[in-house]
Amino acid sequence: MLWILLDGVGHPSDAPPGSAWEQPLPVLERLLKTGQAMDARLGVDGLPQSATGQTSWLCGLNAAQVMGRHYGPQPGPTLLKLLEDALPVRLARAGKSVELLNYYPAGYLTHVRKHGCVPQSVLSAGKKLNPDGLPRISPLLGLEHDLPLSATHSLENLHAQGFEVGAAARDLDLALLDLWLSDRIGHLGGTPTNPDVQEGARLYLRHLDAFLSGVVASNCPVILSSDHGNFEDLTVRTHTYARVPLLSWGLELPVCADIAAGGRAIAGLFGL
Repeated sequence: MLWILLDGVGHPSDAPPGSAWEQPLPVLERLLKTGQAMDARLGVDGLPQSATGQTSWLCGLNAAQVMGRHYGPQPGPTLLKLLEDALPVRLARAGKSVELLNYYPAGYLTHVRKHGCVPQSVLSAGKKLNPDGLPRISPLLGLEHDLPLSATHSLENLHAQGFEVGAAARDLDLALLDLWLSDRIGHLGGTPTNPDVQEGARLYLRHLDAFLSGVVASNCPVILSSDHGNFEDLTVRTHTYARVPLLSWGLELPVCADIAAGGRAIAGLFGL
């Protein structure tokens, strides 16, 4: 199966009028009809953050409660300890196949010493970044990194990439994809002062939809989750209290109250 972990994408039900969600997104709309809107606040005061949110998903526990606060963007000593028992680690210990399909440029591999939760969980599982013989997908998902956020791939190309990733993920017990550009877009803000960001946000969702159409066409089971709200409300440049999506295709998940329960439900797919 393929698990796509979005960063900073609140559920459209909690988005304000005029959000990037308000456009035709056929695959995402189909998944949203059967998906869930998950609490990312976890009973802890303050705006949800990436490190505690992603750790909650990956470990199936309330990482914000463990920390006593929301924390991010990258894990510190407390969360790093929790990630030693994250789902990728537990699966690798059981002899299952786990890979992260992100593409990391040479500069990242040379200079970055402190990773986000998703790559850290895979490294803790004894895996390496940029695995050989597998497709590698940029977290930018077909967009340029700087403003204006213009397309660098056609929707047809993104569909083909999704199909390739789905075909590869079918042969793995768990393939992960860490997509963080949505959070960066959210922090830039876009309405009304920066229409380039607003259009970039809309384009990003169209690219994600095209990519997902390829994954679904490959008959690969897929899960889509997010750690906290941000991108869905470009009137602010901070994270939000919005609920976040838990979407799936080809998999049955129980109803979950929050992202920690969502993490346990995903682990349950593997009997954990």
